Amino acid sequence: MSEWRAEVSEMPKQTILVIDDSPEILAIVNGLLRHSYRLKASNCGLKGLSLASAMPRPDLILLDIMMPDINGLDVCRKLKENPFTRDIPVVFLTAMSSEFDEQLGFELGAVDYISKPISGPILQARVKLHLKMKLHVDFMEDNNVLLTSEVLKRTQEIELAHDVTIFAMTSLAETRDGETGNHIRRTQHFVKALAVALSDHPRFAAELTPSNINMIFKSAPLHDIGKVGIPDRILLKPGPLSAEEFEIMKTHPALGKKAMEYAEQQLGQHVPFLVFAKQIAYSHQEKWDGSGYPQGLAGDEIPISARLMAVADVYDALVSQRSYKLMLSYEESKTIMLKGRGSHFDPDVLDAFLAIEDEFIAIAENCKSTGSG
Repeated sequence: MSEWRAEVSEMPKQTILVIDDSPEILAIVNGLLRHSYRLKASNCGLKGLSLASAMPRPDLILLDIMMPDINGLDVCRKLKENPFTRDIPVVFLTAMSSEFDEQLGFELGAVDYISKPISGPILQARVKLHLKMKLHVDFMEDNNVLLTSEVLKRTQEIELAHDVTIFAMTSLAETRDGETGNHIRRTQHFVKALAVALSDHPRFAAELTPSNINMIFKSAPLHDIGKVGIPDRILLKPGPLSAEEFEIMKTHPALGKKAMEYAEQQLGQHVPFLVFAKQIAYSHQEKWDGSGYPQGLAGDEIPISARLMAVADVYDALVSQRSYKLMLSYEESKTIMLKGRGSHFDPDVLDAFLAIEDEFIAIAENCKSTGSG
């Protein structure tokens, strides 16, 4: 108990700023409050405004209304307009009793009035009350700052865990295919570049918001997660697949979608991120003209995220070396991509690719590795 009392006694005094053009009022307030509080005083409004912004910043301001240079109502208005002083409680000292003035004062942000002539007990009681309220407000604001900081920290931890989980899942897929390399990383950045390029396009703007682009970027690495379920004899075959083997390979989009649905069931709730993950995993092999798989979707039936991935996936396959093919030059790859405009690819998405081809090349150069899609 003695230690607690010692700590309380060592707490710094709260600061009160008194702004009044009357020397008598300043003397009275000083005599009543100086033993309990740190006092700052001004006999004019303009100097008072300067003192209000100076350190140590006041915990409470006692403000006269009738002053020669600038009246107290205007001083209060300026205090509340200033972000450094707007939260300091203001108590008017006034001989005015008009209801209009009181209403205007409260509208300007004052918390109380003390009438002149000043009563010592009333002044001390009101000051004590408002300073106690200020302490509670400051305590709540500090707690809110700490809470906000903690929530941000926890959110960042969850996002990190989320990203690590995706990395672990895609790494598992990579271990099944020794040639995957940086395919996942390249296609992820290709998709984001396309999404950003199309974010102002009338056909895509509603869906390609910054938040959705971020989720598409994070879910893109899962596009081939279904290949985990493809037998090694097919997945690792060095040459072209037979018709029967290709039919089995074509099941990987459905396997990927099923994995996402299972994850959603286990979570027991709708997760926006998994919506894009399912779209990309299930539909990235669809073609604009309806000749793709697994559903044979055509045109706008194909989710936008999957249309982006289709361009990214094919381009990466062309510019990368595979067990069954050599890598093509960027120019050769662009020529082949152009042939797929309106058949394999959404024309507008392919046009966006052409517009930012240099960005695709830069991504490919920065993430060079032999790869497989």
